[in-house]
Amino acid sequence: MVIVSITPEIAIEGGRIYAGGLGVLEGDKLLGAGDMGLDYMVLSLFYRQGYTSINFKGIEPILQPEEQSHEFISKLSQEREFSVLLRGEEVIVRPWVFKYKTAKAVLFEAVCPLWARRLTDRVYYENSIEETFYKYALLAKASAHYLKNYVGLDKVSVIDLEESYASLILNVLDVSKISRIIIHTPGPWGHPSFPGEFIAREFGVFLGDYINLTEFSLSKLDKGIVVSKKQEAVAAAIFPKYKDKIVSITNGIHLGRWMHPRLYEAFTSSTISIDLLKRVRQESKEKMFSMIKSFKHNVNVDGRIVIAWTRRLARYKRPYFVTRFIEEYPDINAFFVIAGKPHPRDSDGIAYLKKFRELDLKLTNIAYIPDYNIETAKTILQGTDLLLFTPFPGWEACGTSYMKAMVNGVPVLSSRDGGVLEVVEDGVNSWLFGSEPSDFINIYTDQRAREIDEKDYYDFRNKLLWIIEIYQKDPEKYWEVAFNSLKTAPGKVDIREALKKYYINTQST
Repeated sequence: MVIVSITPEIAIEGGRIYAGGLGVLEGDKLLGAGDMGLDYMVLSLFYRQGYTSINFKGIEPILQPEEQSHEFISKLSQEREFSVLLRGEEVIVRPWVFKYKTAKAVLFEAVCPLWARRLTDRVYYENSIEETFYKYALLAKASAHYLKNYVGLDKVSVIDLEESYASLILNVLDVSKISRIIIHTPGPWGHPSFPGEFIAREFGVFLGDYINLTEFSLSKLDKGIVVSKKQEAVAAAIFPKYKDKIVSITNGIHLGRWMHPRLYEAFTSSTISIDLLKRVRQESKEKMFSMIKSFKHNVNVDGRIVIAWTRRLARYKRPYFVTRFIEEYPDINAFFVIAGKPHPRDSDGIAYLKKFRELDLKLTNIAYIPDYNIETAKTILQGTDLLLFTPFPGWEACGTSYMKAMVNGVPVLSSRDGGVLEVVEDGVNSWLFGSEPSDFINIYTDQRAREIDEKDYYDFRNKLLWIIEIYQKDPEKYWEVAFNSLKTAPGKVDIREALKKYYINTQST
């Protein structure tokens, strides 16, 4: 029986068909499923122009499309084209296939007509709400056609709808009994609404004047899954009518993809040691600085602690914590590696990007990496000494960057959010800071958000100053925490454990 995941994005090495955490997670799940021998299929879209690339003219960022490389395309095979009816017209769809052992990803490209072709230009980049609707209507109809005609619905055991955009398929196929919605964010961008007339015109069913797709999904399905234990309460507060349907399965990562090969080999053979960790860290740090010096020559390292903040540039991830700290302590004995991209139309994210660029040009102990992707993420997360993970409490559904750092023996300074609370032991394998509100706070409208930010920042600042001092004056204490991170994290964050909860345990019961 085939396991199916329908997702707006997926990160495959060398490709640019993802924007951030969801895509990377789906790539890790595909690799994990292949390793486990699961008959696993991901259905998504093939974006010819990727997400966004960043160049600068002085301090001003230039955000442009990014073409897919020939190397990535060479990893894909094509299956026969088919057509679906969209907006009353026949749309030709080309399936691109990536295979890994028993798992595969099928990526749908709209070939023609031209208006439909534009739907698969870029990830999460549309010119109107109507264009957004048709992009995911295309994903729904292409997925439905593929499952009926290329797979066979009788061979499908479960369909996981990754975010509510994927739930439009419920208007095409009667698969509600074998489908679940996976809620990957409490943020409003993960719970889009469309005019009922769009849905009625395209799918022939009137659901109401304005339809929130997450609520629609939860009303149709038996189960909604959130991706950390903490998010059970958060999602129940946002969707109280469906709180009894919501359960959690905490995210994980593919260890073979993210751990340094020598650490992964040592972990699997139970031969890890603190001396090995120190040697691998030094080699990884040299590799990282070689990358940094390829585009910024005036860097000042001098044995300093290397601190990284690497996330998508969005308000709730609080990139302003690290920039505020750097501005308050520009001469501190630390080197900062900053990386991440904003959505091209997110004014907050672009403002943070400009601040990163400003500090990068001004100081020699900071480097901003604009081309943040899987490859650069591995280099940074294996070569840094401390990762900063700073989301506003309640807003990070799970997060996985701290997992990727910790399995490489890189401890984290984190706010109390997402899956961190299930992995980090404060002062043992990493450090925590800040508050943990009991309710979900709207960071855009609630005055309490600013008050929490101020209190959290002071705790963050004091903890970070203390960690920097520990690294300099009591290095054995630092390495004890780092080694504990390496020893404890892999067993807690292995994606295969999450996949067992999604599929093996569910099917056996």
